[in-house]
Amino acid sequence: MNSEAVAPGMVPQSTARRAETRAIAVVSGAHLVSHLHYLVLPPLFPLLKQKFGVGYVELGLALTLFNVVSALTQTPMGYLVDRVGSRRVLIGGLCLGSAAYTSIGFFPNYLWMLVAAAVAGVANCVYHPADYAILNARVDEARIGRAFSIHTFAGYLGTAIAPAMMLLIASRAGVQMALIAAGLVGLLAVLPLIVARDLDTKPAQARGEAAAPVRVKIWSPAILSLTVFFTLLSLSAGGIQSYAAAALNAGYGIGLQAANVALTAFLLASAFGVLAGGFAADVTRRHGDLAAGCFAVTALLVLWIALFSPGAIVVAFLMAAAGFLSGMISPSRDMLVRRAAPPGAAGRVFGIVTTGFNIGGTVSPILFGWIMDRGDPRWVFGASALFMLGTVVIAMLGERQAGLPRMAARS
Repeated sequence: MNSEAVAPGMVPQSTARRAETRAIAVVSGAHLVSHLHYLVLPPLFPLLKQKFGVGYVELGLALTLFNVVSALTQTPMGYLVDRVGSRRVLIGGLCLGSAAYTSIGFFPNYLWMLVAAAVAGVANCVYHPADYAILNARVDEARIGRAFSIHTFAGYLGTAIAPAMMLLIASRAGVQMALIAAGLVGLLAVLPLIVARDLDTKPAQARGEAAAPVRVKIWSPAILSLTVFFTLLSLSAGGIQSYAAAALNAGYGIGLQAANVALTAFLLASAFGVLAGGFAADVTRRHGDLAAGCFAVTALLVLWIALFSPGAIVVAFLMAAAGFLSGMISPSRDMLVRRAAPPGAAGRVFGIVTTGFNIGGTVSPILFGWIMDRGDPRWVFGASALFMLGTVVIAMLGERQAGLPRMAARS
């Protein structure tokens, strides 16, 4: 039958696919901005330290406030998405985040930066509930995995371009203009959302699903261990993302621009590692072992940087390799959560375990800022490697606990 010749009331296949593509593109653009906004401040830490006359611990407090506020508001925001529509909430989050970072550029004051960071935390809590609500409502089940992969890739890409973008603008036009530019980027992602009014469809209504799943037991040792797993992931990634450039500059004699090139290599390689990890996750049932193996090698590469003094070129290569391998675990990481979730409770389980990101994001800035203020920049990489090894242990234990028969049944 021709794809356009359909029964009354049904959407032509080509039209549905175009709607899917638009939904993925619009939501992925917002996700890119969310990750870019998360890394607006860290690349500027050495410059903000001089401008505000504060230490790295004080600067790290801004990121801690961001994560605390985001963790506290993410669950209520999920209810708001269901009540008023995901598109409207996503537009509000993008505008609020843009206003927060732009305001720091206009009012370059340390105390105001803390206030703006808290506001940005409210904006950040919007993305996951709104993004996934739109994708679940608009993407066919047969292609939802690829949609999630593209969505994740876009976020990693935003993380990758943030350091180079912020440092480039700051070097040409100053720190304040860099902050203003970062805020204005968010408004670019708002424009297509304003036009795409059809994205307001609520997931349960759009797909004819039950209003609410039955109550099931979702707390288990596996889910608690995965929450710790996500926390350790956040701690290791947070140390590198927020302080690697400053640590390379302070402890290895590498210029700030070259140090940010190495950080960008790590982040950009992570984005492409996510895509490669999707293929790897499709051809294996041993997702825990895959995650453990990739992160074990990542830890060794980061530990190499901590123990030795490689030059700028070698550091960039090591950071890129570590980034690629750390990105590869993301699809397998999500498969581990999916496997641990009881039937009908995947959303709640993902919500629980991903709070580990916020826990790690709360502790990481203060911990690594304290390391930097103590004059031990090499320990930024050393501590990150230790956290990575912790994730390796948890992934391997989780694999053994679940067992291959159960994995096969849930794949």
